[in-house]
Amino acid sequence: MSTEKDSGNALRGPLRLAPTCDEVEELKAKLPRQFVNFTFYGARSEWRSLSTSDKQKCKAEFVETLDKYRSRLLINSYSTVGLRTNVDFMLWRIGYELEPFQEMTACLNATEMARYIEPVQSLLSMTKRTMFINKDNAEHAEDRVHIVPGQSDYLFVCPFVKTREWYSRTSDQRQEMMDENIRIGSKYRSVKIHTTYSFGLDDQDFVVAFETNHPADFLDLVQELRETKANCYTLRDTPMYTCRQRSFIECLDALG
Repeated sequence: MSTEKDSGNALRGPLRLAPTCDEVEELKAKLPRQFVNFTFYGARSEWRSLSTSDKQKCKAEFVETLDKYRSRLLINSYSTVGLRTNVDFMLWRIGYELEPFQEMTACLNATEMARYIEPVQSLLSMTKRTMFINKDNAEHAEDRVHIVPGQSDYLFVCPFVKTREWYSRTSDQRQEMMDENIRIGSKYRSVKIHTTYSFGLDDQDFVVAFETNHPADFLDLVQELRETKANCYTLRDTPMYTCRQRSFIECLDALG
């Protein structure tokens, strides 16, 4: 014999088209997290004194070495030539384990081209859940949980550190201030914001990356965010890197 409560559950069953908030959080907790790394490289002056044929050989070996790791890491490349004086290109790498990052870097260091470039800065962080997917991933379409990285012409990257006072505020106080930032960010639909976490992994608290096809929109967003309450608790948000997406060989060709 079914009770009124049982009847209510029977009615609720077929009508429930979405999981509850608790079920969503439980699902997120079970998803594997990803490591994220932004490594910035600069070319040494000796590179430009090489012959054209020697440069071609170096670049071909370097590209071939990098491509071997595309099955284990999501890799996007960006040129910074002409946008900063100390950096020429950047690699944005995403993976589930740290070992491929180290193995790939060791292999790149063993190439001939490694004699002519050097890493200027490396930013390491993690997602709180699975966030980035390959554009050819058949299991997931891009949605609020899964993001295809590297789909915009420009990427702006910066390490981010909050003051100690920020962490002494209650979670409600911090959320109230962040809600203001979220409202402002929602006005700039052309800018996609990726926040990853570095606590204990690197010197910064977060790494914040912004993707857009319209740099002017990003400038206006940052200027408006400077006036928020939360910004008073920012200790450091520099250096800021402006990066233009290019194929890896295009990044190397731009070195001269």
